[in-house]
Amino acid sequence: MADVPPTRMNLGVFKQKQTAAKKGYDLLKSKADALKVRFRDICKVIYDTKVGMADQSSNAFFSLTQAEYAAGNFRSKILEANMVASVRVTSRTDNVAGVKLPVFNQYDTGAKFEETLGLVGGGRKIQASKERFGEYLSALVKIASLQTSFLAMDEALKITNRRVNALENVTIPKIVKTIDYINRELDELEREDFTRLKMVKKKKEEQIKAEEKAAAQLKAQASTATASAVPPKAPAVQAAPAKAAAEAPAAPVAHDEEATDSQATEKKKDKKGKKGKKDKSAAPETPAAAAPSSLPGFEDFEDEDVVFK
Repeated sequence: MADVPPTRMNLGVFKQKQTAAKKGYDLLKSKADALKVRFRDICKVIYDTKVGMADQSSNAFFSLTQAEYAAGNFRSKILEANMVASVRVTSRTDNVAGVKLPVFNQYDTGAKFEETLGLVGGGRKIQASKERFGEYLSALVKIASLQTSFLAMDEALKITNRRVNALENVTIPKIVKTIDYINRELDELEREDFTRLKMVKKKKEEQIKAEEKAAAQLKAQASTATASAVPPKAPAVQAAPAKAAAEAPAAPVAHDEEATDSQATEKKKDKKGKKGKKDKSAAPETPAAAAPSSLPGFEDFEDEDVVFK
């Protein structure tokens, strides 16, 4: 079984072998049964023939003794005479379930013995002895045919039984075991393929999920990047001074200090102007209160004082 590769082609081949082996087993079993039946028949016929031959043999030889007693010793005369065989034996083959069995047949040639024996006496005894030996000869030919067929049948039956036993106990079980081995291996391969396909499918699904997750992350990162790259929209009035301030060249530090001082004096003037308006609204104007503001050089003095502060 280990030398047989577990493939579907070999499985088909061994199934065909199993079918052929079963058919051969059935045919050989039928042949063996037919040979057994014929063998038993031959055994019965041989037994009956041999049982009858004992009496035939004794009767034939007893009649020969009687003939010699009546006619004297006539063996020398028979041997001296020129005789032709009056009985011959032919053979043919009989086919029984494919086994060729030899069969012997006896036939008369028609030749006759011309010289007369027992003219003086004992003629009847010689004729009776001749008939008895003729019957005994027929039994001998029959038993020879049966014995030869028995030997051939016995050998063929042994060979057929060996083949039947070999098919039943060796060949068919070996083929069945090989088929079972191939089926088990093929089932195991199918299970391995199924498990492999499941693993491949699972990996593909995981890969698809990972790709989808990565694509979602990339999309989120892209959206956040675009949101951070776009600046907030400001009013046009505020953007213009900022732009002008960004584009204006940097002034020296001393100029900045003077500008800040001038801005401070302007603010102070505004405060004083507001305060003076409030005082005017609170009380009527007097010529004495308006005199200091009409004095020449007051504003210059006031500006100098602020600047020096």
